[in-house]
Amino acid sequence: QVQLVESGGGLVQPGGSLRLSCEVSGIIFRLYSMDWYRQAPGKQRELVASISSSGLANYADSVKGRFTISRDNAKNSVYLQMNSLKVGDTAVYYCHRPMGTIRGSPFGDAWGQGTLVTVSS
Repeated sequence: QVQLVESGGGLVQPGGSLRLSCEVSGIIFRLYSMDWYRQAPGKQRELVASISSSGLANYADSVKGRFTISRDNAKNSVYLQMNSLKVGDTAVYYCHRPMGTIRGSPFGDAWGQGTLVTVSS
């Protein structure tokens, strides 16, 4: 039932900026924490940023000071603002709703289809 749809990926030069969006449907969005992951070619998928239902954010060390995760509960959306992009940021970026419980009932992971970010000169 839950669906996550990413958008905003593309080609950008080193030092540039890009804003990713994830539109979420099928859940009461404001109740859930949300994540951004990324997976570069030949590498494991890694957690980039997380935001709690109350808006508290956490970041991987590699993106601290450059990336900002935010959410707009009225639009059922989570965003990733990426500044000062590096070649090493090149990856497919995925929106993620982590597993948890609500009203005493467990729920599993939910993933978007991914959007490709390529940082190259």
